Amino acid sequence: MLFTESTTLLFVGDSITDCGRDRESGGTDLGAGYVAQVQALLGAHHPEAEVRYLNTGISGNRVTDLEARWNVDVLAHQPDWVSVMIGINDVWRQFDSPLVEQVSLQAYGEKLQGLVERTLPQVQGMIVMSPFFLETNVKEPMRELMDRYGAAARAIAVRNELRFVDVQAAFNAWLVHNHTSQLCADRVHPNAIGHNIIASAFLNAVGFEW
Repeated sequence: MLFTESTTLLFVGDSITDCGRDRESGGTDLGAGYVAQVQALLGAHHPEAEVRYLNTGISGNRVTDLEARWNVDVLAHQPDWVSVMIGINDVWRQFDSPLVEQVSLQAYGEKLQGLVERTLPQVQGMIVMSPFFLETNVKEPMRELMDRYGAAARAIAVRNELRFVDVQAAFNAWLVHNHTSQLCADRVHPNAIGHNIIASAFLNAVGFEW
């Protein structure tokens, strides 16, 4: 497993990462989502791991928002590892807010790559998590576009030799047996089961021993 020594692990992203955290806590409040579940599972199964967890996700963020606040909300914390999941709103705004300035697929890839390049010299490593959309019809327009952004995130992880968490694939496997409505109402914001799916996918990617 990656986190065998004293480590600061910082998660950054949008509402899925934020998940109701107290933003006045300086990142120490982990919210009620997958970040808290990662902490609980690691703490239960690997008590020897000395991990300090931080959550600086902010609801509604796109990669452009991360770019603007990266120095303050990521690098200033001097983390050892950074996990980033971004892209859902970059896609969603193209469907629900067509009049706002959009983040194209090319811009998304370039900006995420830029964040990786800024960060890698200052940390032990990074983990890239794919954006996702809880829709089984891969030809549905938002799902189809989300998959393209997810592929861009994967390509960046491969190019920079980073751990990649295919969150969409983890949900796809679950949705073979159950309907999307059992996870959420809007196909984006999952319940506790959905967050456990994300947390499990993350832990599998970092070599967690169940």
